[in-house]
Amino acid sequence: MAKIITDHKIMFGKPVIAGTRITVEQVLRLLAQKLTIKDILEDFPQLKEVDIKAAVEYAAKKVAKPEPKAIRYLHEIHNR
Repeated sequence: MAKIITDHKIMFGKPVIAGTRITVEQVLRLLAQKLTIKDILEDFPQLKEVDIKAAVEYAAKKVAKPEPKAIRYLHEIHNR
């Protein structure tokens, strides 16, 4: 199973697919450009389908996390 890691020595600490320098952000941007999983796998042969799905799942979990109160407060102030 694919693993998403963060390491300040790899891609400035952005989440990447373990064993690569391919960021979750990069995978999401490719999908947003309507590339298919097959297209991505052709362009990045070191990846597997499970890696792409892990990147999407990681992003979904990050977005679903509730924001800390301090961040919500700053958003509220900024959006007034």
